[in-house]
Amino acid sequence: MTRKLYYESAYEKVWKTTIHDSIERDDKHFVTLEETAFYPHGGGQPCDLGSIDGIKVLDVFLEDGEVIHQVERLPESAEVICKLDWARRFDHMQHHSGQHILSAVFRDLLQAQTISFHLGTEDVTIDIDQSKLSDEQLHIVEQEVNKRIYQNLEISSYFVTNEQLENIPVVKMPKVKENIRIVEIKGVEYNACAGTHVEHSGQIGIIKFFKAERLKNATRVHFKCGNRALADFNASLDIINAFSEKFNTGRKDILNRFEKWEQGQKQIQTELTSIKEQNEAYLAKELISNVEGKLLSHVFADKSLKDMQRLAAKIVSEHAIIVLFASTAENKVLLYYNGSENLSCGKYFKEHLPAFNGKGGGNDQSAQAGFATGSDALDFYEFIREQV
Repeated sequence: MTRKLYYESAYEKVWKTTIHDSIERDDKHFVTLEETAFYPHGGGQPCDLGSIDGIKVLDVFLEDGEVIHQVERLPESAEVICKLDWARRFDHMQHHSGQHILSAVFRDLLQAQTISFHLGTEDVTIDIDQSKLSDEQLHIVEQEVNKRIYQNLEISSYFVTNEQLENIPVVKMPKVKENIRIVEIKGVEYNACAGTHVEHSGQIGIIKFFKAERLKNATRVHFKCGNRALADFNASLDIINAFSEKFNTGRKDILNRFEKWEQGQKQIQTELTSIKEQNEAYLAKELISNVEGKLLSHVFADKSLKDMQRLAAKIVSEHAIIVLFASTAENKVLLYYNGSENLSCGKYFKEHLPAFNGKGGGNDQSAQAGFATGSDALDFYEFIREQV
């Protein structure tokens, strides 16, 4: 059985060991080691990664109590040097220890129990068994958990027997009956846990809440600790500084400047909409004046599908004609009418589009299609003109 160094010290980074067994299964390569500090998946914590004799470790998991390491290829030598991806390991330690203290504070202040813990590469969450937590309550919890972190509380771990466990006030009784590992945060809690943790709470750095979302009977709190929280703060600061430079104002005044900019944009949009409506009225009048029969057709070089739909709807609401538009800017074709003719636009498009490499659809009164090339769009446009 592999000696599990991650239980003896979570700070083991580099070690020499011997390959106990090599396995090839389903075109994948696996090894077991005499000693390993690679933590396998479990307890809500992802596995460690790193290298074995310079060969990348892809996954680490338990199988019948043995730690299995999936590697890119099998090492050539039985004697190997293993290196842990320390940044990843320490991130897991910060968040797992942070979660323990966070869960303890929720329990102590709000009598709220933790239902689950998720530690992902991007997102870290805990689910709390209360669905009506106010912003003020969450703020108080965040302040309190950071106070406990700053106290630099000792965090230790040790194994106990089932009999010894009876005298320890654990948060929740474990399901296992042997090799029971206790993680103790001095003055805070005793918790049965197999994960890796920092030695003192100060090494967590900080806990920052990012959002809380209400589930059916719970609240999911998104948070980050330590280095990950700092990286997020720096990324947010870069965005704020960019806005500050863009608006030529201090950070404290950005929201006010943005509100004024937003009001200006709304005013511009209102004026632009009014101008568009006037232009479309003139354009509709001009297009109608050139209609012969019941088909109005036109190719636009600069209009979007949305613009063509709005113009066509205006025209057919006032005139009993069929409207056929094409846009070379977007390679789109639009067919529109008010229902006065025996024509199903959607069905018509469905029947003929495949021959022109087009995709689209619609209903009886309107249909639209897009094409890979402008020539396909114009060919389809001309085909409809001739047929309709």
